[in-house]
Amino acid sequence: MHRGLFALLAMALLLPQAVSYAQPAAKAAGQAYPARPIRFIISFGPGSASDVLARITGQELSQSLGQPIIVIPKPGADGAISAVEVMRATADGHTFLYGTNSAYAVVPNIRREPPYNVLTDFTPVTFIGENTFFIVVHPSVPAKTLNELIAHAKAKPDVLYFAAGNTYALVSTHLFSAINGIKMVSVPYRSEPEAMTDLLSGRVSVMNSTATSVLTHVREGRLRALATTLHVRSPLMPDVPSFPEAGQQKFPIGPWFGLVGPAGLPSAIVARMNKEMVAVLDKPSVKEAKLKHGFVARSSTPQALAAYMKDQLEVWKSALKAAGIPQQ
Repeated sequence: MHRGLFALLAMALLLPQAVSYAQPAAKAAGQAYPARPIRFIISFGPGSASDVLARITGQELSQSLGQPIIVIPKPGADGAISAVEVMRATADGHTFLYGTNSAYAVVPNIRREPPYNVLTDFTPVTFIGENTFFIVVHPSVPAKTLNELIAHAKAKPDVLYFAAGNTYALVSTHLFSAINGIKMVSVPYRSEPEAMTDLLSGRVSVMNSTATSVLTHVREGRLRALATTLHVRSPLMPDVPSFPEAGQQKFPIGPWFGLVGPAGLPSAIVARMNKEMVAVLDKPSVKEAKLKHGFVARSSTPQALAAYMKDQLEVWKSALKAAGIPQQ
């Protein structure tokens, strides 16, 4: 009995001290950012350019923020699934969309009833950069240049099937076909790795794809690169001509990435993430690592990204119309 009383007394004496330490600790935890791992939601599957590039960024960013960056693929619906995931997330700076033009400029234009308003449902953080695409063909296609591909398509309309692992590939290839008066059958895929499997097997013949997906296959002879859609040659494949060199006009659209959070993200968190992302994207090691995948890293202010996103809505609206792609 006495032992029980002493135990209760000891607990009573210790309790105020325990509470006095717990309250400041809880308060400090509430102020700390980031307080837990940060999620980068991407629009394409594992092994895609989005996946590889987000992991390169996340590895460096985790060191400066002191928390892991978890890359979470949410493929499908032209990037809408990933964007909606971020739109619905709590605006506490622990969930971001490491997204592309697909989610930011295509979905709002191609859907009759878009699932979000890209200008009001997100908080811009920074531009991330632009990607390099190559038009490649399966070796069974008897074309070694873009002009030969065009001639082959004109001679055999609707025989060539082209794989599209993202909306830039889909729209740009339709645009290429419309400009050159040819017909190819589009075969959309949820992500590039899935499309690449069918291209390598010969089930489809043509693809406009990222360097991440095609570089090794071209170098080892499994695919043939006809041109890069850039206005200059890529150092990754310097023997492959640019679009202008191949006699083509520059596309009005391009593949780009930007980082956004949910609407209402606190300005202090936006400023912190922008500062850390800019520092990471400016690192020579990061630039070099991304260039190996044909990606040119480039950062911006949140305001500049917001203005660019607004401009791109109109650019892609015109491109979709020119490519003959109707609303869904």
